[in-house]
Amino acid sequence: MIIAVFPGQGSQTPGFLEPWLRLDGTRERLGEYSEWAGVDLIAAGTAWDADRIRDTQVAQPLIVAASLLSWGALTDRSGFAGVAGHSVGEFAAAAAAGILSEEQALRLVGIRGRAMAEAAAAEQTGMSAIIGGDEAVNVARLAELDLTPANYNGGGQLVAAGALDALQALAAHPPAGTRVIPLQVAGAFHTRFMGPALDALRRAAATIAPSDPAITVWSNRDGASVASGSEFLDSLVDQVASPVRWDLCMASFAAENVGGIVELSPAGTLTGLAKRALRGVPSVAVKTPDDLSAAQALLSGAEA
Repeated sequence: MIIAVFPGQGSQTPGFLEPWLRLDGTRERLGEYSEWAGVDLIAAGTAWDADRIRDTQVAQPLIVAASLLSWGALTDRSGFAGVAGHSVGEFAAAAAAGILSEEQALRLVGIRGRAMAEAAAAEQTGMSAIIGGDEAVNVARLAELDLTPANYNGGGQLVAAGALDALQALAAHPPAGTRVIPLQVAGAFHTRFMGPALDALRRAAATIAPSDPAITVWSNRDGASVASGSEFLDSLVDQVASPVRWDLCMASFAAENVGGIVELSPAGTLTGLAKRALRGVPSVAVKTPDDLSAAQALLSGAEA
């Protein structure tokens, strides 16, 4: 069983789309994506600096667009048994599974990015990764500081979100055996602070009639596979203000005896987590078109 996974916010780097523009038809496709998302994705992915592409309303459609570009560049996707996305990567996963069209995914993620950026601007909040330590102890420390465990990433990584002064207190007095790393994001995503964005995305999603998935798709809500397109869309909307349970997604992969993982562009984060949580499972990070052959080889090997 080979699974395709799609990364979330923070995986983008300046100029990372440049190699993809060498593929025939990519510029035209990105032009369509840009129109749907309301962002100049070609400029964002090739010319804009780190600060500019860190902006939530840019980063989210940029990441989903890159994932769909690299997914579409695979010559044969029939070997994939399922898909999953981390946070905003669920929009790419929904398109890959046939729940949403690419246009629906890009239009929705454009709305999501703008709404989350607006919600983040309302209060001074942020996110920090906690590496190592005991998860129960770490979660208890967050409760003491009125912080929320926003991302359960597995592989010994938990992401805290909330007020900046509370995050500073966490960094000053971290749980035993941990490192606290501030993340370059604009706000406390996947928490109550995103309530206004949840309302905006819910209204937009109500205009869409999703299809049921053509292949297995796992949800960040609880790591379970979802057979209903409308159920997946509902959970995709709700997770704007709910924790990302990527740890449970990886537990589901392990229970299914996953034989390999291919992470689509901008890749690296999820394969890194898989190497720690799913030891021995081969993985390919598709960062540039040069990595497509390795992804196809992994798929071919699983089919042999």
